[in-house]
Amino acid sequence: MAGTTNNPYHSLSLELVSRIEQDRKNGYVNPLATKDEDIVRRFPTHDRANLWRPAFVRDIEKIMYLPLYNRYADKTQVFSFYENDDITRHAQHIQMVSRIARNIGSVLGLNLDLIEAISLGHDLGHTPFGHAGERCLEKELSSHTGGKYHFMHNIQSARVLDHMFLRNVSVQVLDGIICHNGEAELPVYVPTPGLSFASFDRNMNACLGDLKENKRLCAGTLEGCVMRISDIIAYVGKDRDDARLTGILSGGEAFSETPEIGSDTSQMINNLIVDVIENSYGKDSICLSEGAFGALSRAKKDNYELIYKDPKVDCMFRNTIGPMFTSLYEKLLSDLEHHQENSVIYTHHLAYLSEQTTYYRTYQKERFEEYLASDPNLIVMDYIASMTDDYFLELYKHLFPSDNTTVSYIGYFK
Repeated sequence: MAGTTNNPYHSLSLELVSRIEQDRKNGYVNPLATKDEDIVRRFPTHDRANLWRPAFVRDIEKIMYLPLYNRYADKTQVFSFYENDDITRHAQHIQMVSRIARNIGSVLGLNLDLIEAISLGHDLGHTPFGHAGERCLEKELSSHTGGKYHFMHNIQSARVLDHMFLRNVSVQVLDGIICHNGEAELPVYVPTPGLSFASFDRNMNACLGDLKENKRLCAGTLEGCVMRISDIIAYVGKDRDDARLTGILSGGEAFSETPEIGSDTSQMINNLIVDVIENSYGKDSICLSEGAFGALSRAKKDNYELIYKDPKVDCMFRNTIGPMFTSLYEKLLSDLEHHQENSVIYTHHLAYLSEQTTYYRTYQKERFEEYLASDPNLIVMDYIASMTDDYFLELYKHLFPSDNTTVSYIGYFK
């Protein structure tokens, strides 16, 4: 790897630094960067760019002003049952992803507004209680539909913007969001050609019907590819920090040696950014060196074995949260199927979305009517996925007041 010395923080090679500086002096523009004028919206006559709100800045603001954006603050990542303000919530994670991706994109000469929009929107569809909650919702959805539908938070994030709230977000942003699968690292990310709403809709429908389809997706822009690797860079070390804060890691764990990328969060972030830039500058793909890719894969595997599968992390879901997901799902589905209009799925979800139609144009109202007529399982999925951790627990208590199920948190002083 270029720039490696005894210093645990790697640097770009002198050759590449010189090349980049010369390119900048010569006014080089990356011909593969997504141009603002190439933005494609489902309804192109609306949301046109102007001087003070350029094309993809409008998408950033559409995402930031979305009601569900505020819910990032109470959606946990991995460690859901600890009263500790320093443990990562999604609000911090998406900012880290955005910062890392913008750092890479800036040097590669890519569209930073597009990168930021994808980064800020990529986890809008995450369930309460992080990835464990995602597995619970997938289990309920697939079992209740006989495998017709499946839940993936990346696909759900695009549903939030393109089905529930109908924000007319560009296909470049929506595509980057559904293709961000942070569970599957690759040594090379080659943009998929032919990006359009037709291909985006096909991918959405295919993934809803088959979990395997999710693994084949790769973004149609270099910006989307940068965001995808940045998502992994952001969490692989941070999850270890959180595990230490909670006491899951005691310090004696046998993590694999990863000198290619470093051993703590700051080293991993710096060194992986350097590696991506070193191996991607001037290319039509986003690449990792063989050494960095191997080290990242080992680090992720260690996280699964030593953190995510730890009984102390998983037991609350198996014994408590999982059954709560089942009860909530079945209750909400029954209310919807029997048109119980006093149910919270009407008053807190459908009515909430219906309020948005006050501001919708005709084309949006028609799409919302289509949403109301969709499979009740999908509407239940949307509602549960939109919940924060606290809302989920409060709703359960509200719907099942005689149930003595308790969720135990490890307090600040334990």
